[in-house]
Amino acid sequence: MKFVDEVSIRVKAGDGGNGAMSFRREKFIENGGPNGGDGGDGGSIYMMADENLNTLVDYRYTRHFDAERGSNGGSTDCTGKKGEDLILRVPVGTTVIDSATQEVIGDLTKAGQKLMVVQGGWHGLGNTRFKSSTNRAPRQTTPGKPGEQRDLKLEMKVLADVGLLGLPNAGKSTFIRSVSAAKPKVADYPFTTLVPNLGVVSVDRWKSFVVADIPGLIEGASDGAGLGIRFLKHLARTRLLLHLVDMAPLDDTSAPDAAEVIVNELIKFSPSLAERDRWLVLNKCDQILEEEHEERVKEIVDRLEWTGPVYVISAIAKIGTERLCHDIMRYMEDRADRLANDPAYKEELADLDQRIEDEARAQLQALDDKRALRRSGVKSVHDIGDDDWDEEDVDDEDGPEIIYVRD
Repeated sequence: MKFVDEVSIRVKAGDGGNGAMSFRREKFIENGGPNGGDGGDGGSIYMMADENLNTLVDYRYTRHFDAERGSNGGSTDCTGKKGEDLILRVPVGTTVIDSATQEVIGDLTKAGQKLMVVQGGWHGLGNTRFKSSTNRAPRQTTPGKPGEQRDLKLEMKVLADVGLLGLPNAGKSTFIRSVSAAKPKVADYPFTTLVPNLGVVSVDRWKSFVVADIPGLIEGASDGAGLGIRFLKHLARTRLLLHLVDMAPLDDTSAPDAAEVIVNELIKFSPSLAERDRWLVLNKCDQILEEEHEERVKEIVDRLEWTGPVYVISAIAKIGTERLCHDIMRYMEDRADRLANDPAYKEELADLDQRIEDEARAQLQALDDKRALRRSGVKSVHDIGDDDWDEEDVDDEDGPEIIYVRD
């Protein structure tokens, strides 16, 4: 199935039915009076999150959706039938945006959650509504109101606990294959991963978390180069980022340079996303001599001025992966406890999440504007936004925690 995470559609709610003008006509009954019924309300359109969907491909080619119109009123005070509501099912994690105003109408983050996107038109009134002691034979009715119409943009972000960052061939897909039942494509050439992959990691019988692997980033990704920038938004809702670095790259690039590229592109895309809790995971330790591990780790840590946890693993050989997964699970549990008991921490995370959403949307909109200008024939486009950022002073007196595991 083709992976589609952004679509534009047009939705039109049903118009309300017209009111009827009718008079009672029965044998032996004189001056029957008005009996025209009201029309029916037009059907509305709802979005519903469906946990069985993982792509917006259903809306790739069918772009227009109309709800049913309300029926007109009838005689003998019969009210017209209400138009059927239309329910459009989308994956969990879909954001609904008004294309005209860029207003976020709603965010469907839970299975079964419903969101009305356009309201059906109000019914028209029949002439029965207008009878009075002074107007016993009214010939007045009202038409049904038109239903709302909107152009919408649907954006899907995968919901995962842990997101993987890294250059192509850093071992992200291999890591997911190693720790979960997911089987993403793995090969010895760059850009093997073309779409995000999800894997469920079971730590104990009743404990698990979800890992998301996005296509590898390259230098210049924040300006639209490569594939990863398109999918960086999927990391906006993750709780923890794992920065995977190849300790033994096969090409001429050095491991410290590779690590620095990812950090720079992440900051350019969203400085707030760079504030998300992030662990450094140095992969492919089995490809270099054991006595070289400490020196290689020190090079990377010094280049990044890293003060957080550092894990040295080999995904393909499953060295250190079990310890890493248990630590991630412990982090998730501690985070959940703190959210439940610390209102200030909960508010801080909510503010960070909102800033990440806003920055990611602004960055992607800027890239869309650049592409639109290029398609219109503009030869060069100046960068949109300010890529400069102020690096905060970090107290690294204690140094990072480096974890080695010999399985």
